[in-house]
Amino acid sequence: MFLDCSDRVSGNRKYVDTGGCVNWESKGYIYAMAVGDLLLAEDIEVGCDVKLLAPTSWWGLKTNEYSYATIHTALFYGFQLSWIRLACHDRCSDYYYDCHFHSSSKKLQCQSDGKPSRLRHSLQVAINSIIKGFFIAIFRPKQYVGISLSDYDDIEYEPRLVNLGKCVAYFIVRYVAGTILFFVFLVYKWRRRHSSVYESIENYLEQNSLMPIRYSYKEIKKMAKGFNEKLGEGGYGSVFKGKLRSGPCVAIKVLRKSKGKGEDFINEVATIGRIHHQNVVHLIGYCAEGSKRAFVYEFMLNGSLDKFIFSKEGNLHLTYDTIHDIAIGVARGISYLHHGCEMQILHFDIKPHNILLDEKFTPKISDFGLAKLYSTDKSVVTMTTARGTIGYMAPELFYKNVGRISHKYDVYSFGMFLMEIASKRKNLNPHAEHSSQLYFPFWIYDQLDKGKDIEMEDVTENENKIVKKMIIVSL
Repeated sequence: MFLDCSDRVSGNRKYVDTGGCVNWESKGYIYAMAVGDLLLAEDIEVGCDVKLLAPTSWWGLKTNEYSYATIHTALFYGFQLSWIRLACHDRCSDYYYDCHFHSSSKKLQCQSDGKPSRLRHSLQVAINSIIKGFFIAIFRPKQYVGISLSDYDDIEYEPRLVNLGKCVAYFIVRYVAGTILFFVFLVYKWRRRHSSVYESIENYLEQNSLMPIRYSYKEIKKMAKGFNEKLGEGGYGSVFKGKLRSGPCVAIKVLRKSKGKGEDFINEVATIGRIHHQNVVHLIGYCAEGSKRAFVYEFMLNGSLDKFIFSKEGNLHLTYDTIHDIAIGVARGISYLHHGCEMQILHFDIKPHNILLDEKFTPKISDFGLAKLYSTDKSVVTMTTARGTIGYMAPELFYKNVGRISHKYDVYSFGMFLMEIASKRKNLNPHAEHSSQLYFPFWIYDQLDKGKDIEMEDVTENENKIVKKMIIVSL
């Protein structure tokens, strides 16, 4: 109801000021009032006249049932016009069905009647259909399958989307699930193989009461201070500088994940763990925690011998007296490994890189990853695979008719090692001026066989005697 009032109405919440939205000739103020189905006289304020009635529903007319009588009645008695429906369409989304004017807030209120919009209903039908097809494809139930996502009791399904659900289920079961099972199988095999490696190591350590201390990986990491200071790196892993709680510095060798059943780790613990000799590096402790394996050695201040022999830096120069003493120390260490222990130990990798020097340049043999233990009463070793470094490996390892493997393998490697430190150069020199000098052992043998003197650059007469002595011994 629209009312034309001479004075402003205050205190009556039913009256809504149109604010100029409705404009025609009036005495003063135009108000709108929602009166419901029944208009009471007491609702009309003094000084207000009813200007226009605009009903909020279309009564008296039904779709497709228009007649002259019905239209005559509507025109004669009046018909209802609804402005709320148009306003609701602009303000409320398709989801909201119930829209009315709220008298207290004086605003249109959009409310849901609990039923979904057409778009939402279509999505629910689609989801229902796909889920039905999915479950039919997997479980193939005898009875009707349906999962309702709506509030309706009667669920609609789209046959094409049901078939799509079946295809999705078939693809997931055949391809996705199969792929997952395949990767689960691979992980299982990998874990089983590595667990067998760890078990073999654990069994060995339990059966052998060894002197070295066993550390946890957490303790190893704390000793190495987070592995910040790296001393070197090789095919076995990396070496870091660490410090014991008691004060002395140590070298921590962290192994990479090796193939096989941890033979390299067991070899090193089994051999060097029971050795105490001034020319063999001392193993202080080890770590065997799952896949993490490490060794803790005494710290060698001067590092490995190869950097002094092959380096061209002037500050890394060694005198031949020192080199001679190093050679004798290494020979004593090898002799101890072969004859000084309860078991005969073959190192299989004697080379300058595996000789460490302490602060007094005392040589110590290291890296027993390829070593083998044999009874002292056995003179011949059974080998199934080649081991060692090319250039230091004895020929009998390649050619079975040359001879059988024995402790002389290390003797051969020591001879090649001795020749390199005597000449301060690699035995194989691809940059030699003459082809005859390409392989140093052949060239030096040829020189001695012809009775020629060995001429070395920047070598005194006394040093030359030491060099000749070492080369003859090496040959």
